[in-house]
Parts: sequence; C-alpha cells; structure tokens
Amino acid sequence: MRLLTAFLLIALAAPLDAVQQKNQGKSFADLVGPVKVGEVADARTLQMGFILWGGDVATHYANGGLRTTPSSFWGQAGLSINLVPGDDFVQQTRDYLAGKTPFLRGTFGMCAMASEVINRDPRTKGVVILQETWSTGGDNLVVRGGINTLQDVRGKTLILQEGGPHLNLLWDMLASAGLTVDDVIIRWAKNITGPESPGEIFRTDSSVHGAFVVTPDLLALCGGYDTAGSGAEGTVKGARRLAGTKEFSRSIADVILVRKDFYDRQQQTVQKIVNGLFRATEQFVTLSKKADGTDPEFVRILEQSRQIWGTEVFPTLDDIRGLATEDCSFVGYPGNVVFFTEKGNLTGFEAHQKASLDMVLAMGICRIRTGFFPSGFDYGSAVLAAGLTKTGTIREAGFRAEAVEREIEALTSGEMDEHTILPPFAVAFEPNEEQFLEDVYGNEFQMVVDKAAMLKGAVFIIRGHADPAKVLKAVTDAGLAKGILTRSGRPGSYSYYLNGQPLNLSQTGRIQQLISEGAFEPGAGDTFDSPQEIVRAALNLSKQRADTFVDTIISYAALHGLQLDRSQFTSQGVGIAQPLISIPRSMAEAKQNMRVEFRAVKVSAEAVSEKDFDF
Repeated sequence: MRLLTAFLLIALAAPLDAVQQKNQGKSFADLVGPVKVGEVADARTLQMGFILWGGDVATHYANGGLRTTPSSFWGQAGLSINLVPGDDFVQQTRDYLAGKTPFLRGTFGMCAMASEVINRDPRTKGVVILQETWSTGGDNLVVRGGINTLQDVRGKTLILQEGGPHLNLLWDMLASAGLTVDDVIIRWAKNITGPESPGEIFRTDSSVHGAFVVTPDLLALCGGYDTAGSGAEGTVKGARRLAGTKEFSRSIADVILVRKDFYDRQQQTVQKIVNGLFRATEQFVTLSKKADGTDPEFVRILEQSRQIWGTEVFPTLDDIRGLATEDCSFVGYPGNVVFFTEKGNLTGFEAHQKASLDMVLAMGICRIRTGFFPSGFDYGSAVLAAGLTKTGTIREAGFRAEAVEREIEALTSGEMDEHTILPPFAVAFEPNEEQFLEDVYGNEFQMVVDKAAMLKGAVFIIRGHADPAKVLKAVTDAGLAKGILTRSGRPGSYSYYLNGQPLNLSQTGRIQQLISEGAFEPGAGDTFDSPQEIVRAALNLSKQRADTFVDTIISYAALHGLQLDRSQFTSQGVGIAQPLISIPRSMAEAKQNMRVEFRAVKVSAEAVSEKDFDF
C-alpha cells in the first residue's frame, strides 16, 4: 500500500472548480488550451518528466538522479537526460506539444485523455514505448456503510480527481458490475490528495457515497487497509475500502509515450532509454528481495528517490518503500514483451487502448477517437535485451493454492459476503448434466474470462449447488417409517412434527444438522434410503460440477487463444446447504437450485505468489 504520510499536492494547472457536479469531465483539449506545436531539438540532453509513483524510483535509478551520471544505466549508454517533475499532466502535455520534451509520462488512461490533443499533428502522434508498472494496491474506492458490493454503487455519488489516474479504475469497476457511468453520479475534485481532493470532500460531504483515493487518504478515512472507520482519530465512521487495484490489478498501466517524429528520427536513442529502464528495473527488483529489503544498494536507491521527492513528502524510508514495493508491481522486460506482442492478452496494449479510448469518449473528455502506436520493437534485438538476465515470458501461478484454500475455508465460515467484490452470479444446469458445452454456455464462459482478466488480483470461487428435493423426501420417508415424524394437512401443504415439535423443512441448516446427527438413518431391517448418503452424494456431485466448470473455462480460454491463470480459480461443493428454493414443488423450481455460482473475492497478500515481474 502507499505509505505516504504527507499530502501529495498534485493539481491540474488549469483552474478548476473544486467539484463539478456532472458526469462528463471537461474536454482535455479545453484544459490544455492553444499550444503551438514545436520541433524537438536534437539536443545532447533530453528532458523527461517523472511522476510521484513507485515506478519512477526505477527511473531515478536508471538516470543516477535528476541529471544523468556517467555510472548510471543511461550514462553507460551515452545518454544525457534531465528529469523534471511531471505531476502536472496538463503542463506535461503542453511541453510535449511545444517540443520541450519528446516524452509523455503517466497512466495509459491519462495518456488517452490527451490522445485527441497530441494526435492532431502527425509529428506529435504518440508511440507507447514502455510499460513500467501495474498499480497493485495504491489506488482504492472508499465507501460509506450500506455499500457492500460494486453493484450497490448504482445511483450513488462517486468522486475522483479530474485529469487524475483513477478514471480507468472507475470504468473497470462499473463494467465488472454490469454498470456504466450513466448508472452513477460522478463528481470531480481538483486535487488527488490534500485540500479539494476526493478524500477530503468525502470526509466533509455526506452526500458523497464513495471516493477514489490513494493509500494515505484510505488510511486516514478508514484507519487501516482492511478496517472500517470508527469515527475516532480523524476516521469517517463506517468508511471502508470496497475494492481497488489490489483486486483490479490490470486497471492502471503506467507508461511512457514518445512523439512520433522523435521516435522515427531517434529510434536507437529510444531503444537505449528503454533498455536502461529494463536494466534498472531488473536490478531494483532483485535488490528488493535481498536481505529482506535491507540491502545497502537497495536502501541507497530508495533514499535517492526520497531526496528527489522531498523528505516532507516521504518522512521515512518505509514510506517510499511502500510506494515502490506495495502500491505497484514492475513488469520489466518480460511484461513489456507480453503487453505489446502477446496474442490473446485481454489486458495487453490493444485491449487497454480500446478500453481507455471508449472511456474518454463516453466521459466527454475527448471528442474524437484516435489511438497510439505500440512500440513496434524487436524485443530480441541486441540493444533492447542487452545486460538483462530475466527475459523469460512463461507465466507463474498468480496465487498460492494452499493459502487460497485456507482463506476460502475461513470465509465459508461466515465472512464470505464481506470479502465478495461483485454480487454472485450463477449458471443453471440440467439434471444429470455432466458436461458444459460451449454452444450452450459460451456467453457465460466469456463473461467469466473477461471478469477474471479485469480482476487479476481477485480469486474466483466456483461453487456447485444441488437441489434438496431428494434429501427432503428421504427425510420425511425415514422419519415417518421410524415413527419420529408425524404430519398433518394435505399433499403439497403438509405440516411436519418431530417428536411432537414443529419441524420446518425450509430450514435447511436445521435439517442438515438432524441428518448429520443420524436422526433419520435406517436401522437393521429398514428399507428406506439413508439421508446421510444422499447428502454426501449431492455434495460430491456439486463439487464435481464445480470442478468440471472450472476445467471447461480453462479449456475454453486455451481453445480461443485467451490468457487465463488457473490458480485464480478455486472450486467448492456446497451440496444442498444453500438452496434458492428450500422446498421445491416443481421441476422448474428444482432446476433453480441446480446451479454453479461464481464469486470474485478479496484475498490477503499471503495468498499471492511472489514473483519478480507482474505480467
């Protein structure tokens, strides 16, 4: 998580109202204003912006500081670069257009906001040359009480910074819940943190139901990453983190974009810059894992960035350590190969660009759809791969199976709903159906694949459910035969009594308890069926169906060339424990109980596999 303890006063340069009460953002072109496009001089020293984000610790390291040092990765490549603050993205865009810098630094979504402006002139059309990180915990949606899943934000007022990094996260969260921006009321704040920020407005204005915030504001509002505010010590009573980039870990891609004219003229220079960042990133990640993060060189790198950003922003080394190692995950050389070139990557360059452009057009931030060029690099070239040792692109499992199983078992004991991100959705199946065919369930398969790609940091529980009708018949037959059960009334409306006390057959938990205690088991010479055996068979069948559905989804993705992480899925057999209709009175009602249910749930960091690069 971001462990900053000071305000990061990142504001747009153009004057904005503190809050705009309309769903559409201001046109980014209006924010930038008129700028004369200038040529980028072929100067010995280039200017590049950096932003207050963990990925730029590697940028500082690659350069040896704000100015290139001879021993740095960029210095060794013969480059000379001056790093300048770029948190004012509007001004960054103006400088890019004017030719003061050939680079634009931000999230993919922020660059998409600028797409209409920078792509007007063929000289300034954007080429995305590098992905540095994914946000994997530093950006979150904090909500008030009563909002339990993302679908609950329908009709609610949400606030985020205009021109900031959270628009992609909002877009993905709404899409995952089957909502659009028209289903919520959006308010826009001036700053990302501090005065006139989403967090501060959420604190003072109870009409705001949810705020997109960075970690320092999350901690201030809620008192902790996974706790609810008590109202004491500055927290907001009932405020809690609903979800964020820990789960939506493919929403915010951190990139560097370069002008097309500079790219065409100076491609060797561009490749040296990219290689230097690859090398710096690889070394930084390697050092971060040595001596539990206390390696002297690793500490020196963190301290260098701490001094660049200011000790008033990062009072302690742990603050910046959290920014660089918890809020984000580096993708490195392997992640760039995957992002730009892998077929079937649902969160790669093409998919991310489409979603980002859809977003800025729908929000009125851009009026014209115009995208960027991908890097187009040969990643096997001597320049790009020079000095690297970790270039493999074979994915490792994203989650630790044993840890996931332990957590899911704990959630089943009573905290499942609290950890559920999206409302469960179910797929019904026919009696005795053993296979799930694409012709029948193709839409459901694709929906699961899409949601899993979007919620890369969440675990999907596939739970098989069985119908209790056969169990209930066995219970009543056994109880009547044993003489412990009596009934009154007519068929279809019987009332049952166990040892003279009313027994409600719709109380599935009570019925299961009696079955487990052996109340209805046949004795010697009895000819009725064993309810315990029927319950066990239903449990086994429901688990088998859940397993089959998971296997079928994985096969579906592979058949269609789509990337899916098997470790993101776990299956459970629920049996008859949670029927939708406790006493089904027709086959149509019984079929409603025969279902496979999907839940996306939050898991702890301990359940996530540790790996060098996140791709």
